[in-house]
Amino acid sequence: MSIRLYDTSTRQVRDFVPLVPGCVSIYLCGATVQSAPHIGHIRSGLNFDVMQRWFAYRGYQVTFARNVTDIDDKIIAKERELGTPWWQIAYENERAFNDGYDALGCLPPTVEPRATGHIPEMIEMMQGLIEKGHAYAADGNVYFDVKSYPDYLALSNQKLDDLRQPEGEGETGKRDQRDFAMWKAAKPGEPSWETPWGRGRPGWHLECSAMAHKYLGPAFDIHGGGLDLIFPHHENEIAQSKAYGDGFANFWAHNAWVTMAGEKMSKSLGNSVLVSEMVRRWRPIVLRYYLAAPHYRSMIEYSEESLREAEAAFGRIEGFVQRAAERCGSVDAAPEVPPAFAEAMDDDFGVPQALAVVHTAVRQGNSALNADDKESVVARLAEVRAMLGVLGLDPLDPHWAGAERGDDLHGVVDSLVRLVLDQRQAARERKDFATADAIRDQLGLAGLAIEDTPSGPRWTINSQ
Repeated sequence: MSIRLYDTSTRQVRDFVPLVPGCVSIYLCGATVQSAPHIGHIRSGLNFDVMQRWFAYRGYQVTFARNVTDIDDKIIAKERELGTPWWQIAYENERAFNDGYDALGCLPPTVEPRATGHIPEMIEMMQGLIEKGHAYAADGNVYFDVKSYPDYLALSNQKLDDLRQPEGEGETGKRDQRDFAMWKAAKPGEPSWETPWGRGRPGWHLECSAMAHKYLGPAFDIHGGGLDLIFPHHENEIAQSKAYGDGFANFWAHNAWVTMAGEKMSKSLGNSVLVSEMVRRWRPIVLRYYLAAPHYRSMIEYSEESLREAEAAFGRIEGFVQRAAERCGSVDAAPEVPPAFAEAMDDDFGVPQALAVVHTAVRQGNSALNADDKESVVARLAEVRAMLGVLGLDPLDPHWAGAERGDDLHGVVDSLVRLVLDQRQAARERKDFATADAIRDQLGLAGLAIEDTPSGPRWTINSQ
C-alpha cells in the first residue's frame, strides 16, 4: 500500500507520489521566537517528526526544512516591552524551542534556516515579482498585488470580494487594501536592512517562500504547519511563490491545535502551558505519547486528566517492555513492523489506529509472560520495539536513557529506593514478612509500585 496523505488544497486524501522517486522534501513553518514554546507549538514539530520517521521507515530519503522566524512585529514589540535587544530575545527563545523539541525526542531537521539569514534571497524574489507585474514598491514598502494572481485564496476557499487582509502599522501606499506586505519600510529604532527600495525588514510571508525555494527548490513535496497558518500565511506564500514561477508545494498538510476550554492555546490568550514547565511535572516520553497519540488533524483538549490517562496508557506499554527485557535480556527491534501497524500509518499517518496495534501486541506479550512462553515474549517485544521506534516512543532507546523520571534525579531516587528494597529483602530472608509488607506499603504511599521479578524487585511510579 502506498502512503496516502490528506491534502488541504484538494480537501481529500491522495496517494503520495514524490516529485523525485525515493525522496521526499518537507517544509514546515517553524517557530516565531518572541517567547518560549507551549505544548501547542511543540505539537506541530512532533507531528511532522512522526511523519518524517515514517517516510524514512518506508525507505524514502527525507529532506526536512523547518524555519525560524527571528524578526517580525511581535519580536519588535517584545523588544520595546522588555528593553532587551530583539536578536537576544529571538536567540534565547530559539534555544528554548530546540530544547523543547529535544526533550520530546524530535529528530533534528535537515536544515533550520533563520529569516534574517536570507535577506538577499528575499530581495531577489521581490525584484522578480516586481518585474513580472505581481508586486510594487510604495513608501519604502513592497506589496504583492493580490488581483494579479487569479488563484489567490484557493487554499482557504475564500472569495476576494469578502477578504479583509490583516494589516500592520505603517503599511502605507497600498493600491488595494487587500494587498499584503512582503517588505516593510524601516521605522526609527527598529532593525532594518538595505534594499533597492530603501531600508526595511521582511514581511512574515516572504521569508518562507524565499527559504523554501533556496533549500527545496522551485517545487517540493509537502508544506506543513498549523491550521491557523492556512490564511493569511500559507495563502500568501502560494501567491508569491507561484507568481514568481515556482511550482511550490505538491501537498499541504496541517496539524490541529492544542486547546484549553475550547480555545486555541496561544500566548495572547494567556492560557499557555510552557514546555519547560511541563517537562518538570511530567516525564518527557509521556508528553510525547500524549501529543502524538491523537491523529495529527484532530484537536487535543488539554487537561490534567487526559495527561494522566496518557501516562497510564503508556505505562502499560512501558511495563511490558521492561518486564520482557528483564525476562529475556536484550532484544532488538524487529526489522519490520506488523502489517496492521503499517496499514494504519500509510493511511494519512493514522497514529491512533497504529497504537491500537501496539496495545494488542502488549496484551499478547503480557499473556506470554504469564504463561512463561519466552519465544512469544521475544517475538512480541521485538514487534513492540519496532513500532515504538517509528513513533519515537521506545523506552529502551538511548535518547530516553536517564530522562525517564527527571534525568539526574532518577539516579538519586533509584539509589535511595534500592537501599529501602535491600532492607525489605533482608526482612523477607529472615521471614519477617510483616516488616517486608510494611516497607512495600510505605513505598506505595510514597507513589511507588513494587513488583517482584525473577531478577529481583523492580520499582515504578504508580500512575494511579
